Amino acid sequence: MKIKYFFLLLAILGVIYTWYFNIQYFQSVENATFTSFMNDAQINFAGKSFGADLTVVVFTFFVFLVTESLRLKIKFWWVLIPLTFLVAVAFTFPLFLYFRQRKLEELNQSN
Repeated sequence: MKIKYFFLLLAILGVIYTWYFNIQYFQSVENATFTSFMNDAQINFAGKSFGADLTVVVFTFFVFLVTESLRLKIKFWWVLIPLTFLVAVAFTFPLFLYFRQRKLEELNQSN
């Protein structure tokens, strides 16, 4: 299996895995809003630790996303930034790696 397809598989898994729990949350609480979701995610130190970890990962991903996209001239890379917040970084990061790998293969074939 080519690595780009593994990245695509991880992106699909990232949507399914994270949104399974998001849907469970929104179906199980009375006040199902984004604000209540964020408050509940910060309810204890374990949640805060995951939040801090994820914040650093997301900012690192954005730096990598922007610099690599501009360097490789990847089209529509900017769409991944709002999708990170609307879907999940577990979706957008491997999806970006898929697009990046596809572009690298394209550039290698033209050389």
